[in-house]
Amino acid sequence: MAGPVTQILCADEAGLAEAGRMLRAGQLVAFPTETVYGLGADAGNDRAVASIFDAKGRPRFNPLIVHLPDIEAVQALVEWSGVAQAVAEAFWPGPLTLVLPMRPEARISKLATAGLDTLAVRVPAAPVARDVLRAAGRPIAAPSANPSGKMSPTSAEHVVRGLGNRVAAVIDGGRCTVGVESTILGLAGRPTLLRPGGITEDALAEVLGRRPAARKGEAISAPGQLRSHYAPGARVRLNAAEWHAGEARLGFGDVESDLNLSPNGDLTEAAANLFEYLHRLDVENPDVIAISPIPHLGLGVAINDRLSRAAADR
Repeated sequence: MAGPVTQILCADEAGLAEAGRMLRAGQLVAFPTETVYGLGADAGNDRAVASIFDAKGRPRFNPLIVHLPDIEAVQALVEWSGVAQAVAEAFWPGPLTLVLPMRPEARISKLATAGLDTLAVRVPAAPVARDVLRAAGRPIAAPSANPSGKMSPTSAEHVVRGLGNRVAAVIDGGRCTVGVESTILGLAGRPTLLRPGGITEDALAEVLGRRPAARKGEAISAPGQLRSHYAPGARVRLNAAEWHAGEARLGFGDVESDLNLSPNGDLTEAAANLFEYLHRLDVENPDVIAISPIPHLGLGVAINDRLSRAAADR
């Protein structure tokens, strides 16, 4: 017997109110941020957070990002600092996650932190996301709304295709504008870049006064650090200077291809199109998706990070 069908909610007053009610009741609700669609659950509810891991098939040693509507709500959960304030003022709301020491009194499920004494927090810029957070009135843990290790969703259709009735509802807010996940900056010590994303390292360095340190070691300290991640069903061939017979072709710049991330070589456009175009090509069930070289600068660093993990051995 089939399970309950996922509800598709409009991003209007009634839909937002229903999403808030469902989240408070411990159900899973997917919603759009400016980066990708998130799979939301009440971050203080152990059972609700556990259902995120179950729905995604996500390893439980992999922490989650907790989303909040404003800086004041974040400060109630983590130990704040002058550096955190400066970075937050520069980039929040927006595609930046901060990892900070968690306050002892913060009522956050240990599953959301993977047992760490730090908490990953973000104030998203997408109006729909912030409306959902206000409607819920709770900190909301929300990794990308896709099966673990697979391509991130940038539309409601991607969520339903990937998770089906494992999610109670999806708020359809259209396509995400940034298209790659948030940058993660560790601030539980020297500022450290834990994951490249929608805010570039150069932009962070301008605010910090120096470049953030690089992540050291293999221990998982933030989301998005698994070696194999963001993968389509097809194998991925990177830095394709020429195409091979039978491949699906994803171009960048002035090249002939099946789909082109940005014919003009615009990295912002390429990031916004990345997962949407991978989803489109993967639906055709090719053996290989070949991808043009992407310049390793600015947003290209985040794009190449996602592609290298998509191409890793599984």
